Amino acid sequence: MTIDRDEFTGLRVLVTGGSRGLGEATARRFAAAGATVLTASRTPPPDDMPVTFIPVDLRSEEGAAELARRVVDECGGVDVLVDNAGWQTPSVPTLERTDASWLADLEMNLLGAVRLDRALVPGMVERRSGVVVHVSSIASRIPQLENASYAASKAALNAYSRELAMSVGEYGVRVVCVLPGFVVTERSIAYQQEMADSQGISLDAAQKRIVAALNVPMGRPGDPEDVAEMIAFLASGRAKWITGAQFRVDGGIIAAL
Repeated sequence: MTIDRDEFTGLRVLVTGGSRGLGEATARRFAAAGATVLTASRTPPPDDMPVTFIPVDLRSEEGAAELARRVVDECGGVDVLVDNAGWQTPSVPTLERTDASWLADLEMNLLGAVRLDRALVPGMVERRSGVVVHVSSIASRIPQLENASYAASKAALNAYSRELAMSVGEYGVRVVCVLPGFVVTERSIAYQQEMADSQGISLDAAQKRIVAALNVPMGRPGDPEDVAEMIAFLASGRAKWITGAQFRVDGGIIAAL
């Protein structure tokens, strides 16, 4: 699609988990439209990304506080915050899952966003303008038999996102939630390749089996850019009256309102 190269000119955008996958695609999308983009993650982004990289581990309160301090010191705050950094502990039957694994998923997928919002959203409130995008997952809406803690942490993020929207809407700050479905990223490809190798099939065949098992109406997995485009739309002036809502980008997997 054609990108308006000036749509986000003058805006400061922070994308957590922005070194690969959905985060990388999102950071590139904003940069292509003129934004000043910062990314934050444990690993650096590709060299060709036109972003400012801040190394950080958001699994701790200290990490979130340090990132917020760096962002304020370097650019005075942000106009768009994309809480994309996420984590998923290994698959385990629900009744065998330990407290540690439950807490690890909640620490990253819920509190990572809560802490960063708490540090940066007050600046948006003061300026009477800003957008927060929480990247959740359709796992928050459908059963995850061996990934209950991940699904629960994303469901909690959905609820928190709605509450934050209600709290800051009167100050001109919008909060939205994006729920990606089966999207092909570097991380998911590694898992799919293991699956393919174990079954003696090609990667393409493995992906088709997953699409069939999920009954994806579009008949294919999504690309990171599919999600990035939704995030860019929601952060733009075209979505200026949208807040407190959830948007699935899943190729139609969830056949319900």
